[in-house]
Amino acid sequence: MKNPLLTLFISISIIMLFACNQKHVANKHTVSTNKITITGADQISAYLPLLKGKRVGMLVNQTSIIGKKTSVDSLLSLGVNIVKVFGPEHGFRGNASAGAKVNNEVDQKTGIPIISLYGKFKRPTQEHLADVDIMIFDIQDVGARFYTYINTLAHVMESCAEFNKELIILDRPNPNGYLVDGPILQKELYSGIGMFPIPIAHGLTIGEFAQMINGEGWLPNNLQCKIRVIKIANYNHDMSYDLPVFPSPNLNSQQSILLYPSTCLFEGTILSQGRGTYIPFTVLGAPALKGKYDFSFKPVSIQGMSETPLHQNEDCFGLDLRKYDTNILRKSRQINLSWMMELYKAYPLKDKFFDKTQSKQMGDINKLAGTEKFKQQIIDGISEVEIRKSWEPGLTNFKTLRKKYLIYP
Repeated sequence: MKNPLLTLFISISIIMLFACNQKHVANKHTVSTNKITITGADQISAYLPLLKGKRVGMLVNQTSIIGKKTSVDSLLSLGVNIVKVFGPEHGFRGNASAGAKVNNEVDQKTGIPIISLYGKFKRPTQEHLADVDIMIFDIQDVGARFYTYINTLAHVMESCAEFNKELIILDRPNPNGYLVDGPILQKELYSGIGMFPIPIAHGLTIGEFAQMINGEGWLPNNLQCKIRVIKIANYNHDMSYDLPVFPSPNLNSQQSILLYPSTCLFEGTILSQGRGTYIPFTVLGAPALKGKYDFSFKPVSIQGMSETPLHQNEDCFGLDLRKYDTNILRKSRQINLSWMMELYKAYPLKDKFFDKTQSKQMGDINKLAGTEKFKQQIIDGISEVEIRKSWEPGLTNFKTLRKKYLIYP
């Protein structure tokens, strides 16, 4: 029988939690109409009834919050039966280094089993989902192709489709939602940092991207995942959005998040992007640039961020972008290519600039850029205008395709 006291308690809890969320969100996120931007997760009343009587699995990390509490803790307090938590790259608590394998464990606070999807398993197995009736995906993304949470989304969608589980997506704003730019990823360059034929910056929220995955048939074997997107209220792609929780150890400032689509390309070069400092993706440099730039920084081993960074314990000279006006990117609606062109020109050992055999900390520039042309274009000193021309008609075609899946203006 239905317990009236329990029903009353849950109702009051929702009201109090929602009121707290409104106050918290109002402090940070507003649009030009002064309406509060409310994430999908914060709209508890829109999805709590869907969870009633269900065994719930959640794919979450440290960005998965309702108000100031984790969404796991918040929903547990409302009586939701969360039986399993899945964690992506960086782990459930977000404290694992980039690329580091994460093991399964039991959450010490709640006793809920945590299954890592960035280790032995890339997607939930039938066994993992045997005691799960419905899944929730609630992770903050940053809108870049090489940021792996969209890959995790696809893996979870595949499992949910195969094992007949509905997936609820608690949508969150894309801090780079205004930006749709870069070459379309060549199929032969698909990898763990790029699984889809999209540009470097895709300009979609996680909810919109899930619709594109389904609509374009990107799941294997023509699978279709049953998804339900809990939409963001009072959001548009052009608005600025300061993240209340940073999404990974090396994206630890709003500046780094906004520069990331441009500066992450340097992972395919001999230049440090600031890994091994507390200002990653906002500085660029290498020891060989001494005498050409006054600014310097020194990468060191930092547990949970970068244990063995490129150029560890060496002074790196180059660009300090911490005060770069990111409104320039917003106005141009383009990633910055001038830094790559400038630093390649300045680097004295040209044959070493893209040579990833020098260090395990260097990535593949072709996979990062998404095209085999980009590396040679930089080497040959091709103009930015010509480089951008080579991205067509793919980029324009993607922008047209993207419109089919937009939830927000």
